[in-house]
Amino acid sequence: MAQATTFQTEWLALCKQLETQLKDTSVMRWLNRVVPEVSPNNDLNLWAPSSCICELVEKRYAETIRSLWLATRPTAKVCVQVRKPEMVIPVVAPIPNTLSIQLPKVVEKSSTPIRPKIDEDLYSAFLDKTHTFQSFVVGESNRFAYEAAKRIAEEETVSFNPLYFHAGVGLGKTHLMHAIAWRIKELYPDKTVLYLSSEQFFQRFIKGLQSKEEMFSFKNLFHNVDVLLIDDIQFIVGKHHTQGEFSQIFNNLISRGKKIILSADSAPMELHGIEERLRTRLAQGLVVDIHPASYELRMSILREKMQALNTELDESVLEFLAKSITSNVRELEGALKRLVAHMELLGGKVTLESARILLKDILHMTERQVKAPDIIQAVADFYRLTVKDLRSTRRDRTIVRPRQLAMYLTKQLTPMALPDIAKFYERDHTTVMHAIKTIEEYLKRDKQLAREKDMLVEQLREVR
Repeated sequence: MAQATTFQTEWLALCKQLETQLKDTSVMRWLNRVVPEVSPNNDLNLWAPSSCICELVEKRYAETIRSLWLATRPTAKVCVQVRKPEMVIPVVAPIPNTLSIQLPKVVEKSSTPIRPKIDEDLYSAFLDKTHTFQSFVVGESNRFAYEAAKRIAEEETVSFNPLYFHAGVGLGKTHLMHAIAWRIKELYPDKTVLYLSSEQFFQRFIKGLQSKEEMFSFKNLFHNVDVLLIDDIQFIVGKHHTQGEFSQIFNNLISRGKKIILSADSAPMELHGIEERLRTRLAQGLVVDIHPASYELRMSILREKMQALNTELDESVLEFLAKSITSNVRELEGALKRLVAHMELLGGKVTLESARILLKDILHMTERQVKAPDIIQAVADFYRLTVKDLRSTRRDRTIVRPRQLAMYLTKQLTPMALPDIAKFYERDHTTVMHAIKTIEEYLKRDKQLAREKDMLVEQLREVR
């Protein structure tokens, strides 16, 4: 008992030194989540309840803890490890409440009363358990997005809010959104985290319009959250009523210091139908563009997923997949799963030739992806113009409308962002935005233009 009391006193003193030395007031938030244990030879083991807490304590505090502990025990070791469920670790007596910190138990509960939460099951209902930071494969194209996601998930306060991801389909936006939610739930169990897709937001809003009680429930849902994550907001801000409601929710949460993480298919300045005030508020946070995966990253993803599936494929087959499917990671993973399923269900080995046959439909779609040069040439030929005409500054009606249509089709049929489209057509991005909006308006009432657009799309998507 005396030995436990001595260790308790030493651990308390070390924690105070750590807090003072690092000038970090959140030290005890994390050390209260681990169980300290000293061995007969003075080794210090810090048992964390999860790999996430273990990683965080190791990264932030382990080096300083080692320095302080080894100052009087030069031959001792300090280890931060994940506690296994079956382990029984003796916990020394609790430190009196008069002290500023308490010796942790295996699961330390907050002394702050937790407010009632409505519809409790909702808050995890839409999260995929496989979408975590551990399963996210990092490369140069997504490293900044990954680090920003980890920062907003792990730090109690950050210098940016909201965090706004934008990218094409299948590049990891949703994975990172789910990973943020899971990490916050693990590190801050007292926080209320809500993730919704734009469709789920829209459905709940429509339900709220049915009665005053339903609308109160809708508003209360968002009022109670500490962290709000909404995926694909381009479908919300493009509609007048949902945009107005979202704007109120956004302003309310930001003013109260709550975290907001959003994703969309384009940057705030490129969103259509959005009020300028909301556009500016979105852009004031951290806007992160996730770029398409490089060949090296695609290979890393395939190897990682293959390991997770506990199977093996020839390197030549992996290289074939990485070179053939370049713009959509989700599609790349789907192709791999199809090959693995075929191998497991029918037996035998997947060869390069059999992979081509099994993935014929996916590769067919990939091979006929439309590119900007195809579009500008097709539009020029269709209207009996030249590519030079469409890129020129001429304002003839016979050139302006086809030029605008070409820009519209480039936005619709390619993953190019507005600045890239502007550069391709030798214009600024506001001109491109105006062109796209103009064509959208004309298509609503000009049946001839709509037919011409459909003919061009069909022509461009034909297998060449």
